[in-house]
Amino acid sequence: MRKNLILSICLFLAVTLQAQNRVLDGNLPMVFLIGENEGEYEQMVASYNTLLLSVCDNSMDKAYKVWTLFLQDFENFSRNEGVDIKGVKIWINVFWNANGMIDHIVYYPKPHSKNMDFSILTDLFERFVDMNQLEVTSSVPFSQYGSASFPVFSKYNRASEE
Repeated sequence: MRKNLILSICLFLAVTLQAQNRVLDGNLPMVFLIGENEGEYEQMVASYNTLLLSVCDNSMDKAYKVWTLFLQDFENFSRNEGVDIKGVKIWINVFWNANGMIDHIVYYPKPHSKNMDFSILTDLFERFVDMNQLEVTSSVPFSQYGSASFPVFSKYNRASEE
């Protein structure tokens, strides 16, 4: 009886994990607005529960630098694509795999953001995902939830990195 109970629990956990992976790996868009795909989004938040700060050895300076350079890279990408995002203000949650490649970006415009067609911003994020990789990696997937305003003002920039 005890073996049957343990076997049943293991089977239940295996099916549950498999179902979660199917939802996360299924037809979920790479980029979407907060409020869309709510169930999948909640699962992603739970699955990517290691924060960028942890990946940066709990160094606020390092995590802030990585985050700021990420936002600057997106801003530069947007400029190169001919899209003006100055004045855009968003809440954003980025989900990276362990190698530092973006798996998903979920965002929502703030009330005082520049008024624009946000499908254009979604399209930009989708194209940006393919060419961006963080300098930091981890043994597990990780995420960062924060705020972004463009243009990005920071003491950090790529020019000072080289």
